[in-house]
Amino acid sequence: MRWESTGGVALVTLDNPGRRNAIDAALAAGLADACDAIDADATIGAAVLRGAEGYFCSGGDRDELAEISAAPVSDAGMSATQRIYDAFLRVGRLLVPTIAAVRGGAVGAGVNLALAADVRVVADDAVLASGFTRLGVHPGGGHFALLNRFAGPQAAAALGVFGETVDGASAVRLGLAYDSVPDDQVEDRALALAQVAGKDPALARATIKSLRTEAGPPAVSWPAAVALEQSVQPWSFARKGGPGWSARGERGDGRSR
Repeated sequence: MRWESTGGVALVTLDNPGRRNAIDAALAAGLADACDAIDADATIGAAVLRGAEGYFCSGGDRDELAEISAAPVSDAGMSATQRIYDAFLRVGRLLVPTIAAVRGGAVGAGVNLALAADVRVVADDAVLASGFTRLGVHPGGGHFALLNRFAGPQAAAALGVFGETVDGASAVRLGLAYDSVPDDQVEDRALALAQVAGKDPALARATIKSLRTEAGPPAVSWPAAVALEQSVQPWSFARKGGPGWSARGERGDGRSR
């Protein structure tokens, strides 16, 4: 995890490239620290979240997911699950407006991380895939609350239940993203959007608070959905007995990890 700030905009980089920026304990802790520092710095008015080496986030780290699958309701399994949840929940609580710059792909918990931002700019050829049911587990993490918030129940069902994937243009059409541009323009487009908020941090923080309050939560709030799913997702891992994540070696979009 690394981040820097220029002109009132924080650029936060997920940096676990050997695992396509999967969320492991170190990345989750680093992301929380970055968010705390951004919130505490009144000169920052916006944050852009990106992945290193042209890929946004492949979801939870497969080694940690294997640990969860082997003993989902153990202290270790529950702690590992919560670490993944905490990563995207913390981004959703940032005091500044946020933009996810999605290149390559966002899979599983990586979709939650992208949807935690206020705005998404995605590459035309990026792949967004829930991927959970293809691997035989419940999404958890309030996944359906997030999908439904932005794209509605039909898209939430198509991605989260039936395992559909979408590219950048389809993500925009469904409301999952604001803009779709060629891959090499994603981060420039996101930073250009962020610069407006970065020029007046106090106003940016006030306006995004109003937007989030006035737009309202979905029928079940995201935090409530996370809590509701903290029993059914461990059940789905326990049912598998451990082999699903590590033995199959697939990402949610069906390609090899």
